[in-house]
Amino acid sequence: MSIEMNNIKNTIVSGKTVLGIELGSTRIKAVLIGEDNLPIASGSHEWENKYVNNIWTYGLDDIWSGVQDSYKNMAEDVKNKYGVTLETIGAIGFSAMMHGYMVFNKEGDLLVPFRTWRNTITEKASEELTKLFNYHIPQRWSIAHLYQAILNGEAHVADIDFQTTLEGYIHWKLTGKKVIGIGEASGMFPIDIDTKNYNAQMVEKFNELIASKKLSWKLEDILPKVLLAGESAGVLTEEGAKLLDVTGNLKAGIPLCPPEGDAGTGMVATNSVAKRTGNVSAGTSVFAMVVLEKELSKVYEEIDLVTTPTGNLVGMVHCNNCTSDLNAWVGLFKEFSEAMGVEVDINRLFATLYNKALEGDSDCGGLLSYNYFSGEHITNFEEGRPLFVRAPESKFNLANFMRVHLFTSLGALKTGLDILLKQEGVKLDEILGHGGLFKTKDVGQKIMAAAIDAPVSVMETAGEGGAWGIALLASYMINKTENETLEDFLNEKIFAGKVGTKIGPDPKDVEGFNEFIKRYTNGLAIERSAIDNLK
Repeated sequence: MSIEMNNIKNTIVSGKTVLGIELGSTRIKAVLIGEDNLPIASGSHEWENKYVNNIWTYGLDDIWSGVQDSYKNMAEDVKNKYGVTLETIGAIGFSAMMHGYMVFNKEGDLLVPFRTWRNTITEKASEELTKLFNYHIPQRWSIAHLYQAILNGEAHVADIDFQTTLEGYIHWKLTGKKVIGIGEASGMFPIDIDTKNYNAQMVEKFNELIASKKLSWKLEDILPKVLLAGESAGVLTEEGAKLLDVTGNLKAGIPLCPPEGDAGTGMVATNSVAKRTGNVSAGTSVFAMVVLEKELSKVYEEIDLVTTPTGNLVGMVHCNNCTSDLNAWVGLFKEFSEAMGVEVDINRLFATLYNKALEGDSDCGGLLSYNYFSGEHITNFEEGRPLFVRAPESKFNLANFMRVHLFTSLGALKTGLDILLKQEGVKLDEILGHGGLFKTKDVGQKIMAAAIDAPVSVMETAGEGGAWGIALLASYMINKTENETLEDFLNEKIFAGKVGTKIGPDPKDVEGFNEFIKRYTNGLAIERSAIDNLK
């Protein structure tokens, strides 16, 4: 065994590792990190939500079998690589998809099947609460689900003793503690960024709103306690250890960090928790998060407000459509090549076509396209129709064709980000990109920099994802020095010396994107007509 392998083995045996587990929408991933905070073992489990009685849900059995399987696969990876049985860990953290609705009675029984963030069944509650609080409450937020259940007159509401989210539930069952990280809490109910707790005035307004229902509880009685990054969130109980590791090898007593949402762990994994930084995830869908220096001047339906794991305010723009239409066109070019008797490597094809886009006119030569496979709330569409449109005099060539499809993949996102950056004057020193759009070297970065008129960086570690992000939060809890902020911990101990590429905006590209977005905004009537007439 090499010296390095031997060192890792000793780290595992002496319990100096840290474990992060994140429950994504299609995969549960467990990542074990060593003393240098880099992954040394991992395991995963594939799963899918089910549509039962008009609700998107995951069953409790699926949750636990998935968590147990991802842990088991990670522990087997440890055994296979290092020849040791995993018995103790320095710290553990859990993360999951944010929002949704999980409510329990005094006996700890789930009152209704878990309603995930995907459910768009809370429109009335969302509208009424946004008006009541003068604060944007998206449909997927936990408070919208609770109030909708009250509006629906659902019998279970009277029996609620505890409301939490997916990772809050897992954490509770493993530690006995009803707590939540502030980033996840901010997707349950609005946060007061001065007190780092639920907004007390809004809690009071909600209690007054439902007073006539004569319920046995008040909102503050049923919500989990809010914790900040670095705070202790309990330890693994004997029961919890058996629940996580069905082999019985894992010992109780391991400290757990506050459970956090996937937005927060994404910020940590991309080192974008400091003010004036942000991160953008661009794949099938796209979202951008910018850490704000102050509150926004007013409520915007297009902007969700959440927080970093340390409680700083974050403006989030989330769009349903990004690269699906672009990928479909690349697929068409592949089909054409094969029909011509030329076999092409799909990665080479993507790289060739993406790079071709950089040769196009800055404004795409007057071309227009919409990538709307599904609805897009930023531009007020409930459904989508992918479209490509041009005028007879438009400059129709391959470079402009690829460029317009890259531009439009960020069209809705730019519409939302312009509210932050232009209307609200939010300052952005740098944004960190991750996801499929950034796989072809430099191209996605240049297009994104043009869209937001700010530098875009891509780190080699960006692909590690949220399971690594929550592992880093658990590591911060046990390894931080006195008064060391999460920002300093990440900058100095995690990302110092990490290789990445940073690309600033080209003024000509910025001007071109601004010209394109005018055409995009003016042409939305064409998209509306397509939806109305193409059934």
